[in-house]
Amino acid sequence: MLFPTHLLAAALLGRVSRLSPLWLVVGTAFPDVVDKPLASVGVTPLYHSIGHSALLVVVALPLALSGRTGLSAAAGWALHLLLDTVHVVLNGRPGDAVFLLWPVLTPMDPLALPPGSFFVYYLWSPSFFLEVALWLTTAGLLARHATREGRAGSRDRVD
Repeated sequence: MLFPTHLLAAALLGRVSRLSPLWLVVGTAFPDVVDKPLASVGVTPLYHSIGHSALLVVVALPLALSGRTGLSAAAGWALHLLLDTVHVVLNGRPGDAVFLLWPVLTPMDPLALPPGSFFVYYLWSPSFFLEVALWLTTAGLLARHATREGRAGSRDRVD
């Protein structure tokens, strides 16, 4: 999934849950904020490595148990991993989901594209259309909400 879609998903989860939207966004940004720069400078060969490893659950679980802020950050991180897993499976690369077990396992033939090249590769893929649907649905819901607010506001005005 593209980085902005991870942020959108976290914000949406924040709207429908009692979790902190800010910390959900921080948690969902974490894997890419860690892994993309490391791979870009050659520290790791993959763009899904340290921050995308489900083995970080040893850090995420105590964080989640520390309170609402920690739970929100851990849930955002887990949401990111879930969305990336859906992305690789939906795009016909289920074997790439082993990134979840990095460094114990790595994909046999990883799609090791830098972010710019990945975007071009990603256009018109099945999960690209899922993302477009998510963004359009969100835009529609926001427009509907704004229209309702506008109507309610106009009824409240006294001329």
